[in-house]
Amino acid sequence: MKHQCPICKKPTDSDKDADFPFCSERCREIDLGHWATEKYVVSEPVFDEEDLEEKPKPNETEH
Repeated sequence: MKHQCPICKKPTDSDKDADFPFCSERCREIDLGHWATEKYVVSEPVFDEEDLEEKPKPNETEH
């Protein structure tokens, strides 16, 4: 799979680059640093917290 490094935009290839999708360990570590310093954030929750609450299954009845 061919791609561009998200940090430096150098072409990368999943068959050749061990650090894919990054072109090098340096770019991979720069990306990790962005997450660690919260330069990157997930803007919306991946799931609704209400979905985590246990709900009774339809065939279960309360006694």
